[in-house]
Amino acid sequence: MRTVLLLLLITLSEATIGVFVKLTDGLIPIQTLNFYAVTCAAAFLMVAMPLATGRPLRFPRGNLTDPVIIGALIAIQISVFNFAMTLVPIANAVIFWSVAPFFTFIFSALFLGEKARKSHILIFAVALAGIVLAKPLEGGHMFGNLVALGDGAIYAAMVTYMRHERKTETGNDIAWSMLAAALLLSPMPVLVGPGAVGAMIAYSALAVELPVLLWAAALGIVSTGFAYFGISIVLKTLNADVYSLVDIIVSPVVASTLGYLIFGEVPGRGMILGGALLLGSGFWLTREMSREAPGRVAHPCQCAA
Repeated sequence: MRTVLLLLLITLSEATIGVFVKLTDGLIPIQTLNFYAVTCAAAFLMVAMPLATGRPLRFPRGNLTDPVIIGALIAIQISVFNFAMTLVPIANAVIFWSVAPFFTFIFSALFLGEKARKSHILIFAVALAGIVLAKPLEGGHMFGNLVALGDGAIYAAMVTYMRHERKTETGNDIAWSMLAAALLLSPMPVLVGPGAVGAMIAYSALAVELPVLLWAAALGIVSTGFAYFGISIVLKTLNADVYSLVDIIVSPVVASTLGYLIFGEVPGRGMILGGALLLGSGFWLTREMSREAPGRVAHPCQCAA
């Protein structure tokens, strides 16, 4: 029961990425917002993980390469995903991002020597049909849709590297990788400006004013820091492949629902039908890959903030 509750909280935290990005209302440049978010996530992990494990974080003296490379991939992936969120409705970003398992499959075949099966051809055909129905190149969101698709490839590159190095979120390396990501993004406040960090945003429906920094901090602590922290706990009792199968379907659906409830974003019929095929085929492919290579490192989380 505890694992199920934690899995639910992780899914909800991941689904808030687009919400917090949009709630900042463009008052902080997206590049700087990414830095603030990753810094908050790193600080949260540095404090929370030792408290949860009862052991201090061990500095990876013998291998700094992996945390730095993974940190760089996290920084790039977060930056691209959050940029997509500023361009398109939440549903578009999370649905087109969900092509990540297909890029993971391709990269795994190219770089890890994994073989394709006949069933994979059918899965790819279903996914292609989903993309055609979702029409990423039509309407006013073409560029943002392509950015989200590209982010799926970046995410897959990170997953493939982590699988190659047999890294997971259960060790202390993820905290150091997040710190590396923050350091790599640290020039952004100087290059593009710190943003209106002291600004207050009025919400007439709630009759309150809230600071924009609240949403920047929530983006890092709730959407990223807590998600990785929760996964580090839940993967101790839940198979990584099971988590992946739940995450790839539930999180995009919850995120799209939040987009509708909070911002009134209503996906078109093509997006709904195409998204259903994309999510379903992604679930199917992830299931097939986990059966073929049980016990391998599954994808991390959809923590893109």
